[in-house]
Amino acid sequence: MTFSIVARCPDTGRFGVAISSSSPAVAARCAFAQSGIGAVATQNVTNPALGSAVLRHLAAGRSAKDAVADAMADELFPAYRQLLAVDCSGTTGVHSGENALGLWASAEGIDCVSGGNMLDNKGVPAALIASFETTQGSLGDRLIAAMKAGLDAGGEAGPVHSAGLLIVDQQSWPYAELRCDWSENCPITAIAHAWEVYKRQADDYVTRALNPIAAPSYGVPRDE
Repeated sequence: MTFSIVARCPDTGRFGVAISSSSPAVAARCAFAQSGIGAVATQNVTNPALGSAVLRHLAAGRSAKDAVADAMADELFPAYRQLLAVDCSGTTGVHSGENALGLWASAEGIDCVSGGNMLDNKGVPAALIASFETTQGSLGDRLIAAMKAGLDAGGEAGPVHSAGLLIVDQQSWPYAELRCDWSENCPITAIAHAWEVYKRQADDYVTRALNPIAAPSYGVPRDE
């Protein structure tokens, strides 16, 4: 009941995951990323432990393809899982079990991989990849554009209700973590709007953490 894209920016080294689903709070369970290591989406009858497992294998020096295979080798129900990953070299790995829900598919591209289940059509992941590879801008811009393209290509077979955008940069905490955990309207539109607001301040929030003396003011009380 989900479609997603996992990607790396070769210019900045940032990793990101963008994801949407008909289920609530999809990003809380399915999106994982670690600075300098990689990014993962675990979905379809989700086992969130797989996200952490793939990151551990990546941190040990395994490629995305091998890290996904290693994680699935220890998984008790691989036929029900869908797993996507990208590593620090931009290579990708993907697993889709034969019991993935409904119509499912995946596609791999340059520094990116996409997959989904309960899809309107099998071309949806390829539409995300094509958009990501041809969109100019920051990693967040490209991930949002990819999600919009997936939606335009048919998205899920039914309406989506939650979405999320996770990006990591050089720090141990997320550069951006934006979520819409439930909406009767389009959660991808909500995340896209949130990103437009947040991206103008994202670097400043990093500055505030690393050197608050150099951080700009936003005009709130006592924020001089």
